[in-house]
Amino acid sequence: MSPSESKQDDIDSKILSLAAEIADSPDQNVPVLLLNLKEILGQESLGRNELKKLKEDIYSCGLTEYCNVVLKKDFSKIQGGWSAAAQLADILSKSCVDIDPEEEKEKFHNEVLPKAADNLLNLARRIQKRYERAVKDEEKAELYNNFHIVTNSVCWLCSGHIDVAKQTLQSEDFHQLLLTDDVKTRATMMSVLENLVRVNSAVLTKTDEKAIRKILDELVYNLLEETNPVIGSLATKALLLMTRRHPPIVKIICTHYKALQIQLSKKWTGKGFGRELHQLLDLLYAGSYQQGEMQRLHRAACLIQAAWRAYQTRKRLKKLPKAITRIQKSFRERKAKERLLSQRLKEEEELRNHVQLQRQRALREFRQRQLDLLEIVPASLVDVYLREQEQKAAILIQKLWRGHSERRKFHDQKRALKEFKAAVTLQRAALRFLQRRRNERHILSPWRGPKGLTDERRTELKKEVEDYIALHPCSSVSMESCKELHQKTQEMLRQHVMKRHPHRKANQRREALLAQINTDVELLMNSPHLQEVTEPDIDAFTSRSGPVAARAKECHHTMLQFNRWPWWKKLGDEFLDPEKIPKEDINTEFETLYLGGS
Repeated sequence: MSPSESKQDDIDSKILSLAAEIADSPDQNVPVLLLNLKEILGQESLGRNELKKLKEDIYSCGLTEYCNVVLKKDFSKIQGGWSAAAQLADILSKSCVDIDPEEEKEKFHNEVLPKAADNLLNLARRIQKRYERAVKDEEKAELYNNFHIVTNSVCWLCSGHIDVAKQTLQSEDFHQLLLTDDVKTRATMMSVLENLVRVNSAVLTKTDEKAIRKILDELVYNLLEETNPVIGSLATKALLLMTRRHPPIVKIICTHYKALQIQLSKKWTGKGFGRELHQLLDLLYAGSYQQGEMQRLHRAACLIQAAWRAYQTRKRLKKLPKAITRIQKSFRERKAKERLLSQRLKEEEELRNHVQLQRQRALREFRQRQLDLLEIVPASLVDVYLREQEQKAAILIQKLWRGHSERRKFHDQKRALKEFKAAVTLQRAALRFLQRRRNERHILSPWRGPKGLTDERRTELKKEVEDYIALHPCSSVSMESCKELHQKTQEMLRQHVMKRHPHRKANQRREALLAQINTDVELLMNSPHLQEVTEPDIDAFTSRSGPVAARAKECHHTMLQFNRWPWWKKLGDEFLDPEKIPKEDINTEFETLYLGGS
């Protein structure tokens, strides 16, 4: 006896002993014993013929039918749980592929294979339901892994038998698996559908139209309602593959899903699967697979022509080195100008920042000198000096405000004058035009209608004008509604004016309190140590006239400095107009000054 024959006898004896052990074991131990078939089928030393003979022996011993029966049980009460069920599904699919038993051939194809497909789909559906109800992440991950193994088993079983693939597509369990709300398992089932159609190219021609319509309904629903790009990509690829395998599907989609093209182009453009999406849209817009193929060939011809014209253009450009040199020269000159301009702008920005920094430093030094000079003034003259400065500052503020208001009025008057002159010009031109028309009307002969315009034609034109006016009525507002809207607006404006005064008083008080707090904080921060405190310092803390006077004087000197700049320093600068003084500088001066108030 040769070594290969003895090895085959060992394998046969293992199957026989396993079958005998299963027959003598109770029902709850059968699934665990059937898992031993995985080791028998997974031996690497087996050849193709030996593996086929081994599968036939498994079927002849009835172990395949045992797997079919066991898959119907509730595996939550069996050792190994749903992982054992997934492994049994894998064993069943592998043992049913690549075999064609000579004995009971009709039974194998008409009973065993359909039952196996139904049991696998039913098992996948049960695992899917448990996966949807699961809460823990570990449990969900394990159930999804088992679901993936079962779906791979379905694909493997359908890849070897086209009748099983047809039965799978027509199965109600398969349709229910596609109808799930879970995104992950739905994506897996669409991948299974794509694999079934790709492996069995003629399965759609043998499938009932009703089953195809159910599958199309689910795919179109995913494209119209879902926003996940993974679902959209899988649904698009599945639809495209189905239209290629079975061209009449294009007509079904165009007939029953007329708005699909518009929704696809609006919703899924730019989501990462543009190539398949454009191919599907071209098929749908063409209306049939033949027309889509013709359009594809036309685009291919256009692409070839464009490539050929590009080649010819490049060939001609090679003969024009002078033009290319001139283009390169102009491009380099433009780039050099752009670099020079950017460098000049950068230098101007740096100079502007430097000048602003110098101005800030000069302003700080001027304020410090003003404070030093204020210390020299006698105490009896401080109040008089401050009153004079306050009066001058008030006069300056009034002058600036009046100038601003007059300039604004002048701009308004200038605009109104310009509009008046324009209206006069238009009226004069219109009057001249009307006068010329009146003069020409006396000179020209009476008007005659165009040739060929009969009374019937006039009636038709009048009817068209009346129909157009009836279809496009003008929108007009009545005088009563205008008056009602005006009264409502006046009432709202009156209420706003009544409510504005308390808010304004509250804002003024809030700003005064904030200025007082800022003055107190600065006074405390600049206060000397307790050991160095003198009587004037105590007076400064007990009376607010000192810091208030200092702040007022400082603000006044700041405004004077802004107004004393030479004209050549104010050109193109923010100090050209006193109103253009930076708000942060003015706020810094006036917010830290407590001006009193309730």
